[in-house]
Amino acid sequence: MRHESIDPQLFVGNRRRLARLLPPGSIAVVNANDLLPTNADATLRIVPNSDLFHLTGVEQEESILVLFPDADDERHREILFLRETSELISIWEGKKLTREVAREVTGIRNVQWVSEFPKLFHRLMCEAEHVWLDSNEHKRAEIVVETREARFVHWVKERYPLHHYHRLARLLHRVRVTKQAAEIQLLQQACDVTQAGFERVARFVQPGVSEHEIEAEFAHEFIRRRSTFAYNPIIASGPNACVLHYVENDQPCRDGDLLLLDVAACHANYNADLTRTLPVNGHFTRRQRQVYEAVLRALRAGIAGLKPGVKWKHWQEAAEELLARECVDLGLLKATDLHKASDDPTKRPVKKYFMHGLGHPLGLDVHDVGFTTEPFAAGWVMTVEPGLYIREEGIGVRLENDILITDKGPVDLMANIALEPGEIEALMASRPVAQT
Repeated sequence: MRHESIDPQLFVGNRRRLARLLPPGSIAVVNANDLLPTNADATLRIVPNSDLFHLTGVEQEESILVLFPDADDERHREILFLRETSELISIWEGKKLTREVAREVTGIRNVQWVSEFPKLFHRLMCEAEHVWLDSNEHKRAEIVVETREARFVHWVKERYPLHHYHRLARLLHRVRVTKQAAEIQLLQQACDVTQAGFERVARFVQPGVSEHEIEAEFAHEFIRRRSTFAYNPIIASGPNACVLHYVENDQPCRDGDLLLLDVAACHANYNADLTRTLPVNGHFTRRQRQVYEAVLRALRAGIAGLKPGVKWKHWQEAAEELLARECVDLGLLKATDLHKASDDPTKRPVKKYFMHGLGHPLGLDVHDVGFTTEPFAAGWVMTVEPGLYIREEGIGVRLENDILITDKGPVDLMANIALEPGEIEALMASRPVAQT
């Protein structure tokens, strides 16, 4: 656990909120993610299961959470199963969670070794009527490898075919999309680490530096602050900025070009998501500034539109309409293009220059879970990321901030990060003589 400890009351509260959504006689199970293999005998570092972490704070492989709110024996209403450690494991892999430490981290009193799971789970299944099993139900997920959760689903249904089975993801999405005060603090910490990395980079960028050197500057700042990259960093100079998911990060930054930075920190498993666009030489050209300010106006409008009760599709449509008008002013579209109707939203003329979504939920996953078919609600955290990509001019501009929706108006978690073109130029001009 690289990050500082988290108050276990966050996880206690999350389990209570989930338990209230379970009908009588329900048992719910969440598994840790697999340790993924690479080549030879190597494995990747574990990526914690977001649902398991949300409910327990546990990041360790082979862990299982069982919730049975109606269990006759109170000790069986919350059970955490852990991989049992040994002296050999401690020598080769380091410390694992003990039962005592797991109780402190999670607030769960009944902690068992995973070897005890089959026998105890059978006893609980004999009492339960409904079984809630987890899976990845993100709309954009492409699941090509069988997960630990999927294997568990097969195992349970084969042994207990007569129970009533349900999708736990639907309930967890509802619990996770509304952030608690402690989660907002963790997201703010991720944003603050991101700010430190961005400011370091803004003072570092100049003609001749390479995209990979810029990535190294971010890594230095993130790691020293007990954080990691929230996602593969996009460090795209010149025409590369018109590639939405550019991750090669191996080209030199040239005088007169723009540099698009879509880079953010993950702190305590909570993710920030930032995009800024800089002039490599520290000064926007007239044309670059025109495009930048058009995107900035769309960002401001998108933030203002994050209100409880607004639906995502209407928010997206408003952004496309605004950016279409901006494209007319920039000479990219004709005024007649504004009135071209299409039953297919992907064929609107503005899509040539703004082809992606305006934003998404943010939290334990960068593209966090939630229901984008439902109206926004207080407690959601959303990104706002408009952009214009003019491939014929080699100009790509995207700007992105992370916003908390409240009943009193949107709260910008990145309000302290330079955004206005003058602020960007001033920050880049403040290069120190030497960096540590």
